[in-house]
Amino acid sequence: MGDSNSEKEVLVVVSKLKNYIRGKSGMSTSGNVAPFLSDTIRQMSDKAIEKAKADGRKTVMDRDFKFECASADDADSADDE
Repeated sequence: MGDSNSEKEVLVVVSKLKNYIRGKSGMSTSGNVAPFLSDTIRQMSDKAIEKAKADGRKTVMDRDFKFECASADDADSADDE
């Protein structure tokens, strides 16, 4: 479905990522981080799509990503605070 251009597109807001890392640690962010994270997001999304299809759904949900994100439980508990 996707063409080679969309598969190389950066899927994160680079300025926000850099600001987060700088604010959290005072560190700079390498130019290779955003493309790497985008590739990781694509791989995770592909797995989540397959899980949603296997469950007979046409909607990808947060639970479809739980296999990849061990820290998702941490994020859920942070929302409760």
